[in-house]
Amino acid sequence: MVIGAVSIEGAPVPAAGPRFLTTMQIPILAGREIDDRDQPGSRPVAVISQRLARTYFENENPVSRRITLPGEKRDLEIVGVSADLRYGGLKNEEESAMTVFVAVSQFSSDRVTYALRTAGDPLRFVPSVHEIVRQADSRIPVTNVVTQAAEIDRTINRELMFAKLCTGFAVLALLTACVGLYGTMSYTVARQVGGIGIRMALGAQRGAVVWMVLRRVVLLAGVGPAISAPAALSASHLVKSFLFETQPNDPGTLAVAGVVLIDRNARRVKRPMH
Repeated sequence: MVIGAVSIEGAPVPAAGPRFLTTMQIPILAGREIDDRDQPGSRPVAVISQRLARTYFENENPVSRRITLPGEKRDLEIVGVSADLRYGGLKNEEESAMTVFVAVSQFSSDRVTYALRTAGDPLRFVPSVHEIVRQADSRIPVTNVVTQAAEIDRTINRELMFAKLCTGFAVLALLTACVGLYGTMSYTVARQVGGIGIRMALGAQRGAVVWMVLRRVVLLAGVGPAISAPAALSASHLVKSFLFETQPNDPGTLAVAGVVLIDRNARRVKRPMH
């Protein structure tokens, strides 16, 4: 016997039709998904996400338990638990994973979105979908036909544009630093050509002379990151909201930038030694 119902607050409540979760490849971890048994006259049902189940029911099995939603007077019976998903965007993963799916046939809606999984190019099925809907009810308009990939690109358009701009500026900054360091070292080496010639004439090994010059490259390239890295780390929180599954102070990215800076200039400085 179920005594009372758990009140769910703040979770997205999308209405889904039969086999919607299967179509969207959202795994069912317990119970079942919404199907043809869930009709207007039957008991209202819901499928909750795994994180919501852990939050409200902890280690208990939530299937067959009842929940209530804000603004709803009737209880909903939990018939299944789905895997966690991101709903409405890539951000706020902790909140968006707590989702409640209800049966679209049991809740009024002024607009319905149909999901169709196909093999190959999905847009070639658009005429067939229009014809099927027309035969079912010619009064129903079919609008805003879009692929899931295009919809995802639309939702993260700002992040993609920001990433492209940041990548462009980062490459430009790296090239500017390489050119500046190369110019400085070329000027230094040019001033020491006479001294380098005398050392080599007296028997100095070519490797020793190259290392003498490269020590300065390493010194200058090391001073730059030593000054800029703390500044970049302190300002990294400004771009944190635009990142997805990437840390603003990613050590790998910083290390690659430093290696490229040293490597490119080391190769160029060796040329006067040839």
